[in-house]
Amino acid sequence: MRVAEQALIEFEIAVETFRVEVDNFSRLHHQKLGPMYARLDELDARIAEARAARTGDPEDLRRAQEARAAVLPMPGVDELFHDWIDSDGLSPEAAAMLTDRPVQPPKRVRPSEEVRRLYRELARKAHPDLAREEDERKRREEFITRVNAAYARGDEALLRELSAEWEAGPLPAEERLSESEELYARLEWLAERKDMLSALARELEDSAIGAMLRMAPDDPDRLLEEIAEQLLTQVSERENELAGLVQ
Repeated sequence: MRVAEQALIEFEIAVETFRVEVDNFSRLHHQKLGPMYARLDELDARIAEARAARTGDPEDLRRAQEARAAVLPMPGVDELFHDWIDSDGLSPEAAAMLTDRPVQPPKRVRPSEEVRRLYRELARKAHPDLAREEDERKRREEFITRVNAAYARGDEALLRELSAEWEAGPLPAEERLSESEELYARLEWLAERKDMLSALARELEDSAIGAMLRMAPDDPDRLLEEIAEQLLTQVSERENELAGLVQ
């Protein structure tokens, strides 16, 4: 059972690490490439509309309507502001906008190796799945929630503080021997938990961002630069095509 528990914890660490990488990369992808995608959609709509205006063909008119419908509409107030406030207050982007400072991009696509090491150590020591009593499980769940939040921000200093806090905290109650029925039930629960994590891992890996990360796991920044270069080329081609249609 202990071997199964440790294996599950290592799997959870790997899944959480990848989830943070996907979230961070998705944020950078949207920030850096989102305007280019929006520009391409707008150019495609204008090209289709210009072509339809020239030909008057019903099929061209239909394509123009579809292209215009594909352009993202102006977001509503909720969509504009839902990411401005989190558990730490105003996000850096929101604070920058409200004070007329330039918006700073996220510091890194991935947490540093030291942050990853600290996170793994804390997760192995304090994981809720190691608890036997409900009170101890709750204490661990609350603590790991704080650990996950610090890891998602790449906050090395806070992770060190949390590590010291855990070492100074109350020791878990000594484990009592379980009956065979309890052991089987525990193993069954661990198997169900593993199936759930496997499904989450597949979902992350099959996502568009996950697939992109797998293409360049060691240098995702460079992958963004390559995609940006490709999009800029496409924007230039579309602009030239539009210019030819409206002359």
